Amino acid sequence: MADEFREPEDLGRIEGRYANYFKVGHNAVEFVLDFGQFFPDNDQPYLHSRIVTSPVYARALLETLRNSLTQYEEQFGAIDAT
Repeated sequence: MADEFREPEDLGRIEGRYANYFKVGHNAVEFVLDFGQFFPDNDQPYLHSRIVTSPVYARALLETLRNSLTQYEEQFGAIDAT
């Protein structure tokens, strides 16, 4: 978990996907993060990615997102959550 974003060496094999829908579940040993797109015309979101990880790495993801959002807001201003 690097502090700054670095492009992977093998960028050609990575597919970027837009997500505006997120679902998180967990049990005693893992977290399940679903990502997808929700379109206003549809009743259900289109899920395209699932990440399964341990609680330790879920915590690391939370901290990484928190730090990144703080840096973003310092550079571009507060995010309007409405």
